[in-house]
Amino acid sequence: MDAHLDRVCSRIMPLDEQAMAEARLRQDQLTKPTGSLGRLEDLSVLLAGITGNAIPAFPGKAVTVMAADHGVTAEGVSAYPAEVTPAMVANFAAGGAAINAIARHVGARVVVTDVGVNADLSALKGIRHRKVRLGTANMAEGPAMSREEALRAIAVGLDLVEELVSEGISMFATGEMGIGNTTAAAAVIAALTGRPAAEVTGRGTGIAIEALARKVAVVERALAVNRPRADDPVDVLAKVGGLEIAALAGVILGAAAARTPVIMDGFISGAAALAAVRVCPAAAAYLLPSHLSAEPGHQVVLDELGLVPLFDLGMRLGEGTGAALAMSILEAAVKTLAEMATFESAGVANRLE
Repeated sequence: MDAHLDRVCSRIMPLDEQAMAEARLRQDQLTKPTGSLGRLEDLSVLLAGITGNAIPAFPGKAVTVMAADHGVTAEGVSAYPAEVTPAMVANFAAGGAAINAIARHVGARVVVTDVGVNADLSALKGIRHRKVRLGTANMAEGPAMSREEALRAIAVGLDLVEELVSEGISMFATGEMGIGNTTAAAAVIAALTGRPAAEVTGRGTGIAIEALARKVAVVERALAVNRPRADDPVDVLAKVGGLEIAALAGVILGAAAARTPVIMDGFISGAAALAAVRVCPAAAAYLLPSHLSAEPGHQVVLDELGLVPLFDLGMRLGEGTGAALAMSILEAAVKTLAEMATFESAGVANRLE
């Protein structure tokens, strides 16, 4: 494993048990029957353990949208042309995408990074320019990128978290944009779990049913050609992954090292999360699920990580839309912990023992 990743992993600590115990004790003293807020109570306790604060607060929130292109689009795996990626990045910068609307609703910043869009976006304002290369190569014919490029992409995510934490961000959500990235995500998940390509590959942008068989065959070919090592997640990301997927793995590891919660979006973010946890298992404690994606491979990821989604709205857009929505649920959890009266302070009789 790369020395930089080793250093990051060494900084990821277990959850703060004392803070969690104090949060649980306070939950039991609030003016409600014990456990009546269900998972909201558990989430507030978990967030206390993540942050080390018995009553956590998250004044700064960011959706980190990583953008990159995929050479595998040459195999006809998407319903949209690759030119959509740079166009959508410009849309993010202008504030016109779904993630912009939802992020405004929950009071979060949208931070867009070009980590590998196959176009010159240097004149585009409002995004971070950290391009590792002009998109990946066609993984159906050989490695998507080199190991060194995968590590550089991971470092983009690590650096972003460090930068945003210094600016007061205390909660992260993962998002992405990249035509062809459901194909790469399916290959990453299949490689890391050993599941058949057909089990983890879905229709992505909405390809026709008859095109799904071709997409599955492309994933199978990429795995056969590249033979990624399941015990080496960086090798998997390099051979069959994507630059934005690697960068999101860096975001997840960086957030865990900074003791900040990181909310997993859908299928693509799930592939990044699985790779990040395989790099550093301790990072799993800092991951919070958002929704259940309509992509079949997302449930596989959730099962592998032992996570139960907060909601299922049939979403499959990506961009961080589900993760941003989950921010409001998590904030509600900690606000009930912080703002509700206790039985004693409200003068309300507690449960009869």
